[in-house]
Amino acid sequence: MKSSTMSPPPGWPGRRRALGAALSAVLAPGLLAGCAGPQLADHAQQRPVLDLRRYFDGPVTAHGMLLDWRGQVTRRFVVRIDGRWQGDEGRLDEHFEFADGERQRRIWTLRREADGRYSGTADDVVGIARGEQAGPAFRWTYTLRIPVDGRDWDIQFDDWMFLIDERTLLNKATMRKFGLPVGEVLLSFSRP
Repeated sequence: MKSSTMSPPPGWPGRRRALGAALSAVLAPGLLAGCAGPQLADHAQQRPVLDLRRYFDGPVTAHGMLLDWRGQVTRRFVVRIDGRWQGDEGRLDEHFEFADGERQRRIWTLRREADGRYSGTADDVVGIARGEQAGPAFRWTYTLRIPVDGRDWDIQFDDWMFLIDERTLLNKATMRKFGLPVGEVLLSFSRP
């Protein structure tokens, strides 16, 4: 028995090319803009202006959740932070309490550099974290060493923080390994 194939309607190759060209014209600028990613300079003129030294001086509480690469919530947690600054040197003592009862602690040592950028270290951070601020926005990039099933994984974090008002700071962190997204962390910081 011979199989039959359906032939395309008359003029289909030309229509297909026209449709492809139209879709390219519409989608290409959006795709290219998406590749560029967010820029700190886009926020430079916005208010209120975030001053990390002021915001993280004293007690701060954060509520957060960890999402896997599919967007499913895998963990929920609360972080209690005691921040102390002396001039351009800061220390953030973070106490994590996860919904499953696990507790963790991280102590950041931060420095505001002469050009207004920030650098930071912590025991589980590989190398030096780098940050930059513009208007209400702060971008913080670093590599965190995380134990997983008896092995250490180096996960790259790209944190974007946005000051909403003098008490509220929102944070979205993208996590990557080998350049591929593996999850996100969403946090809401609050000052008393």
